[in-house]
Amino acid sequence: MSKQKVVAIGGGSGLSMLLRGLKAFPIEISAIVTMADDGASSGKLRRDYGILPPGDIRQCLVALSSDEELVTKLFDYRFKSGRGLSGHSFGNLFLAALCDITGSFEEAVHRASEILDTTGKVIPSTLSNVNIAAELENGHVVMGESNIPVLGHRSAIKKVFTVPEKINANKEAIDAINEADYIIIGPGSLYTSIIPNLLIKGITKAIIENKTAEKIFLCNVSTERGETEKYSVEDHIDALIKHGHPNIINSCLVNNHVVHTNGDEGKLGSIQNITTDTKKYKNIKIIQADLINDDLPLFHDPKKIISAITKILKIK
Repeated sequence: MSKQKVVAIGGGSGLSMLLRGLKAFPIEISAIVTMADDGASSGKLRRDYGILPPGDIRQCLVALSSDEELVTKLFDYRFKSGRGLSGHSFGNLFLAALCDITGSFEEAVHRASEILDTTGKVIPSTLSNVNIAAELENGHVVMGESNIPVLGHRSAIKKVFTVPEKINANKEAIDAINEADYIIIGPGSLYTSIIPNLLIKGITKAIIENKTAEKIFLCNVSTERGETEKYSVEDHIDALIKHGHPNIINSCLVNNHVVHTNGDEGKLGSIQNITTDTKKYKNIKIIQADLINDDLPLFHDPKKIISAITKILKIK
């Protein structure tokens, strides 16, 4: 019997957290990763060397590696000093070096997967140089993934878009989606990690044209400063549909255990847990489960989310 094929779409810490749990099960994993990062080490490498941002790819490679503990320490290590080195992670420099050696970012990711003996594939959503921008409710336009949460706190995000507007999807990503039995979108920063993938028309087209796959949105357990302040679960789904397609998902996994309700303003606005009592929203099935990390209640608990997801996937 062939293994179930699971495609996970997102970026950053949310996607890597999911991958860490999924790799323990007998499934074929393909992680499709956003290429819109422009901050910190990734931003410097983009500007200085003209390569695609390696940061989110690095996190997913580490999550799927066979010796995760050692690779995490090594790849997440950031140089604290040194001209040209300070602020860079070893993993980002490793991918930059592989890109130069192999001649392409795509081949660098493939070789890195072989070296790290990853369980599953890590696939850039596009091989094009892409940036993300946001139009705010006050009419201002913000350029750059790292700037959006800062100015998004001052005025709510109306929509996000790519620059340039037309971006070619990575064929490897489209092939993975076409063959998927399950497509999982999220969790992660809604406007800067998840939606950028769906703005690539080839990605969204492939998702909606796969008529047999279960398409699951893992909604965040809390709002996020500068992006989704005061958002409900339904607001998250609406944003996904607005930027993607009405048929982009057919089910949504939602936390049902609210712990943090005190809106701590902090530097970038208030955040709190969210849930919903709705069983169905716009023909989307709402699946509820306790997903809260009891020690860090604004975040998912990795074990709880994997337990809930594997029940949906019906794997053991």
